Amino acid sequence: MHQEGDPVFDVREAFAEHGGALFAYAVNALGDRAEAEDCVQEAFIRAWRSREWFSRSRGSIRTGLFAIVRDLVTDSLRARARPPADPEKIEGASDPVTEDPLAVERLVLYESLATLTSEHRQVIAAVQLDGVGYQELSERTGVPVATLRTRMYYGLKSLRTALGGHTHDERNVFAAG
Repeated sequence: MHQEGDPVFDVREAFAEHGGALFAYAVNALGDRAEAEDCVQEAFIRAWRSREWFSRSRGSIRTGLFAIVRDLVTDSLRARARPPADPEKIEGASDPVTEDPLAVERLVLYESLATLTSEHRQVIAAVQLDGVGYQELSERTGVPVATLRTRMYYGLKSLRTALGGHTHDERNVFAAG
């Protein structure tokens, strides 16, 4: 309950002081300016409606507002993740998209490369994609040739594991030359 000496919740003052930070948080979390504005507006409405419950012992106005916005953002993200109630009423449903095998292959390769360390990616990219020899790469980076060869071996081994059964013959594409 509101206690003697606690500040009165002034919506205009609170919005002027905290609205920008709340909006920045919401838009960063949601990626949608309109949805973020709705969340912030709803947060101030809820805070105003429960203003008699505000007390310094429960925290600052800013803390309370952020808690409300966080809950609204979470609810919004959960709503997005839920499947529609009636799949036949989905607006704008499109025809199935035919996958481009080259695009799928590149996406799988990109995702697999992302699982490697930067050192392994550097060696694989330089030697396999740019055609740089181990000696030249060693001179550029200051890393011994033996270390570069070891990185290539373990990088390709990790890449093959990450690719799993996605490729038909990764030895042709990722030979350790």
